[in-house]
Amino acid sequence: MSKVSMAGSRGVMPTVIETIHDLNLVHLSDYDGSWEGFDNGNPIEGADDASEKLVTVRALESTLDLSEEDTAPGTIDDDWEKRLEEIRTRVNDLDDQRSEVREELRQVDEKIDQVAPFAELGIDLDLLSGYDTVDVLVGEGSHDQVEAALESADEIRAYETFTGGDVVAIVAAPSEDAGTDPIDDALVGVEFTRHSVPDTEKSPKAYLDELEARKRELESEIDDIDAEFDQIKGTEGSFLLRVEEELTVEVQRAEAPLQFATTKRAFIAEGWIPADDYDALVSALNDAVGDSVEIEELEQADYEAAHGAAAHGDDGGATDEEAAADEPDEAEPEKPRAATDGGTTKAAAGGQGAVTMDDDPPVILDNLTPAKPFEVMVKMVNQPKYSELDPTLLIFLTYPFAFGFMIGDIGYGILYMLMGYGAWKIFDSDAGKAIGTIGIWAGVFTIIFGYLYDDFFGVHMADVGLGFLPGAGVLSKGLQLGEWALLWIILSILFGIVHLNVGLVMGFVNELSHGLKAAVYERLSWILAMNGLFVWIFSLHLVEQKPGFLVGTGEEAILYQFVGFAGLPEIVGLVGLGAFLVGSVMVGVGEGVAGVFEIPAWAFGHVLSYLRMVAVLLAKGGMAFAVNLLVFGAYDTPEGYTYFNYPGFGMETISGYEYETLEPGFVGLIHAGDGIVAVIAILAAIVVFVLGHVLVLLLGITAAGIQMLRLEYVEFFQKFYEGGGEVYDPFGKERTHSAE
Repeated sequence: MSKVSMAGSRGVMPTVIETIHDLNLVHLSDYDGSWEGFDNGNPIEGADDASEKLVTVRALESTLDLSEEDTAPGTIDDDWEKRLEEIRTRVNDLDDQRSEVREELRQVDEKIDQVAPFAELGIDLDLLSGYDTVDVLVGEGSHDQVEAALESADEIRAYETFTGGDVVAIVAAPSEDAGTDPIDDALVGVEFTRHSVPDTEKSPKAYLDELEARKRELESEIDDIDAEFDQIKGTEGSFLLRVEEELTVEVQRAEAPLQFATTKRAFIAEGWIPADDYDALVSALNDAVGDSVEIEELEQADYEAAHGAAAHGDDGGATDEEAAADEPDEAEPEKPRAATDGGTTKAAAGGQGAVTMDDDPPVILDNLTPAKPFEVMVKMVNQPKYSELDPTLLIFLTYPFAFGFMIGDIGYGILYMLMGYGAWKIFDSDAGKAIGTIGIWAGVFTIIFGYLYDDFFGVHMADVGLGFLPGAGVLSKGLQLGEWALLWIILSILFGIVHLNVGLVMGFVNELSHGLKAAVYERLSWILAMNGLFVWIFSLHLVEQKPGFLVGTGEEAILYQFVGFAGLPEIVGLVGLGAFLVGSVMVGVGEGVAGVFEIPAWAFGHVLSYLRMVAVLLAKGGMAFAVNLLVFGAYDTPEGYTYFNYPGFGMETISGYEYETLEPGFVGLIHAGDGIVAVIAILAAIVVFVLGHVLVLLLGITAAGIQMLRLEYVEFFQKFYEGGGEVYDPFGKERTHSAE
């Protein structure tokens, strides 16, 4: 990115603004008012009027429910303001009319709710009020409970009840010592909803029929109004979108001087532009105003320089030339060079100016097309700084991979892909489509690992005669084969070590912007400490004191069983232990006592945190296993291995054992009973299978998705990522509805 300065007389400022707006390339910097004699500019004349009209247009679009759909570009007629006012009047009148009808409809609905119980009761309303010696109460509740309460109440000496559906009418004569509300006192503890008697001389049924007829009339009126809105939307929608776009451009241009440094006769504007587009900016401004504006490339934000690969710019101050040729008495003030994030910038070739409006370069994320959706996961934390490495590609490489490893089921993977595709189709926003794409990628890797695990909704395809494809089932989740579970524990630790090392190396590169010493003490120290510790752990030094499944050549040694790796040589382990001690000392020197206390977490705890991947793998696999066990039932072989009892596949043996020689460990719903009991059990099995696997599917999103997100954000990002960069937002707008 290049920092550019544009200075000229106030007379050409509108033309300059229009030119850079049309280019849509310059990310304007905000003037902070720090220069003597220069103030923030005022909006160009007409800005308030344009803003008011823009608010009006957007309000109309909201009322009409207009969306940003593609329309053919068109021009705006000279009498567009008159047309806009006519639309505004018509839409507002219709909206007021609709609001009045909706309010009346709401009142009618309330009256219907009020009179419906009395219509159900079937007693004329004049019989339910106006008595002096008896009390009348109408409501909804249990008739038996109401009568029991009235019967036992001392406040009531006589009563009669009438019912209609759930509605109960009570006529009661109070005793002499009863209170002011004897029926309410008697019904204390009874669930009873009281209804007030409607004020009408008509019968409840006739009144209800009248209200429902009026409701239909009002709903028809609303439909007619909505049809008029749709007609306006169809005929005037494109016009409103064109006007909104034109007014947006006008307001942006009119308010641009608020970011400029101005005097009565001159202006200075600064901003960032992609370095490759600097010549295009110069050419466009020269064509528009010629020599009336001075353009200068103040500096180039050099990413390589941020990490010590290029010389930094001069830190000394400098003085720019006068703001404009026609104003020699208004020289620009002295403008000190900004130290942009530890010296990430360098002076532009041939540039005589200096950074004046002190700000960091804006950031444009540039990733491979498949990785772009994962930018949303980075931005959920914060936009990367210009001097930071962008972790998007690494999230793309690790997040769906780890998700698929933890769930690993072809059936779930297909559903995850469908859910992701649904989100991609439904959501219009970039973030919504990105989340949908991430769901598709997660589903793809879930299918890949499901194929390797030979799982389809927890069912091993080989068990039902479908495991004939090469490579299917080469892995196991470890639910019944414990050595696989131990292997996943070790491989999760190794994955964590690699993942964290990548983060620490990226952190080392980022810290180079603050100097080599800072990078060594703040990141290289942790690289030595963490790697040294785990090199020692996986070495043969003190092998007798380490877990048997970790290193060695015994029967428990998992890596030795699978890949023939017994452990690193003892001397390598001692070197690793030395590296750990050196790294720990460097941590103490660089970060003090606080850093020393963090050594157990950073060097050991963060790696062990990756064991949550194995926990989710076993938990989700176990839940699917439990669902299938309830549905199919299972046999246990003498070796302790469990096989589901699938019906209808013509299998006569299980793992070399005849079916009839094995006792079922659990019968399963699908095999329970005979006759009608079997039918009910099969229906129950279908419900359990569907709901059970839906539950596992949804918990997989929260478990695998959130746990891996935590590993990315807490363990991985903490090693290198700070964020806080500014999104590149060029001054301008790409026209899609209006044409100049």
